[in-house]
Amino acid sequence: MAMAMVRSSILRAAVRGKPRSSAPPRRNFASSSHHDDEYESAKWEKITYLGIATCTILAFYNLSKGHPHHEEPPAYPYLHIRNKEFPWGPDGLFEKKHH
Repeated sequence: MAMAMVRSSILRAAVRGKPRSSAPPRRNFASSSHHDDEYESAKWEKITYLGIATCTILAFYNLSKGHPHHEEPPAYPYLHIRNKEFPWGPDGLFEKKHH
């Protein structure tokens, strides 16, 4: 009976077209020869340093340029009306008064 089951499994495998090899299929892992971790690490380290240098140069360039100075707005009398002094005086609440 065991021989009949072995023969039937071999016959089914032959009909389906499966190869008759006793070795298990070879597994491919993520760290195969074309995906080297050291190479990827070195590549991204170079990209990082290049990005840092580029950002630094752009920051120096942008900060070294002058910025436009706008004209002072006219002193409108209604912007800073202080008719009444504060109850603690004009010097401030926690400051020493120098007389």
